[in-house]
Amino acid sequence: MNRRILAILVAIVLAVGGAVLVIMYAQSADQRAIAAAQPTQVWVSKKLVPAGTSLKDAQRTDLIGQTQVAASAVPAGALTTIDADNNNLLALSDIQPGEILLSARFGSTPVGAKAIEVPSGMLAMSVELSDPARVGKFVTPGSHIAIYQSYKIKDLRDTPEAKLINENDINGTSVLLPDLLVIGMGETPLAAPTKTDGTTPETQAASFLVTVAVAPGDAPVLVHGVNNRKLYAGLRGSDVKIDKNQQVTDLNSVVGGS
Repeated sequence: MNRRILAILVAIVLAVGGAVLVIMYAQSADQRAIAAAQPTQVWVSKKLVPAGTSLKDAQRTDLIGQTQVAASAVPAGALTTIDADNNNLLALSDIQPGEILLSARFGSTPVGAKAIEVPSGMLAMSVELSDPARVGKFVTPGSHIAIYQSYKIKDLRDTPEAKLINENDINGTSVLLPDLLVIGMGETPLAAPTKTDGTTPETQAASFLVTVAVAPGDAPVLVHGVNNRKLYAGLRGSDVKIDKNQQVTDLNSVVGGS
């Protein structure tokens, strides 16, 4: 009789324990389902975000916006916040409308054909300048510079004065282009040309590429200067005024400011 009672008690305990485990599992599954369906806020592209666009500019121009999706639908690395720590990051490539923004899609340097942003209606052209001629490291993308040109003066007139100038190697310097927007900087020094005639190479300062935005009408002026003149850049201040017609020569050392 005692054995029968004991068996009944064991069966009851097992049944109750099983029921408790089932209930606990069901509750856990419900919690996981609720967590997976919990709305999570993410950033998505509302319009095309071109490569090179910063998160700050994309937000300011309404190219991106926030939306809520189920937690289970949020991809790994989804961008959930934009703040001072990441708003200067740039889109590494074009982001199509409707995409959830991923942290991996943004970095400090965009890649490909749109690594620089050329203003509408302008051309991107590069100028090779020595370190002093590019104002050291103070010229950065977004700066405005003036480019000056130095050259040997040649007078084409058939006069005694022209002959005197041509025979005495008179040099001059003038403004080539007074205001150019810098849109890219080469950080790697360019190697100086190597002589192949057996002579000792002349000492030459390292040079760098400075990429500027140029109006189509000014492009031939810059190309001619690059190919035929020695160029020097000046970093513009916010209120500087430059006389485009100013010229200084060996015969005229007067420097005027305006």
